[in-house]
Amino acid sequence: MTRAEIIATLHEGRYSCVIDSPRGIIYGRERGVKDLFTLLKTDPASLEGAFVADKVVGKGAAAIMIAGGVAAVYADVISEPALRLLASSPVEVSYGRAVPNIINRRGDGLCPVESLCLHVDDAGACLPLIENFIKQKD
Repeated sequence: MTRAEIIATLHEGRYSCVIDSPRGIIYGRERGVKDLFTLLKTDPASLEGAFVADKVVGKGAAAIMIAGGVAAVYADVISEPALRLLASSPVEVSYGRAVPNIINRRGDGLCPVESLCLHVDDAGACLPLIENFIKQKD
């Protein structure tokens, strides 16, 4: 599939993300960063060199993609902190719209993962924060 086809699949299939991985196409259905983080922990080779099409990319998702060795990402919406983190990496970035921050589902504050990672400048340092957050949610 081409990158345009991956992006179209993201929208047509109502997935949270679609990953063109060396292991094949992976369809994300979980909310937030859970799909990406699970892949990083259980099958990191699936992210190495992958193209990720995602609806919303905050700083936490960006950190996971950098740590996983993703080659390129397209986001419908991406936060400025995510863009700054990705700019310091080799990940190629394209997006529909940049926003100051990712907002939580209630619309009354920052996304919790965006908030956790906001003042961390290293992708690797974000990972334990994200892991702890996901463990608390499960």
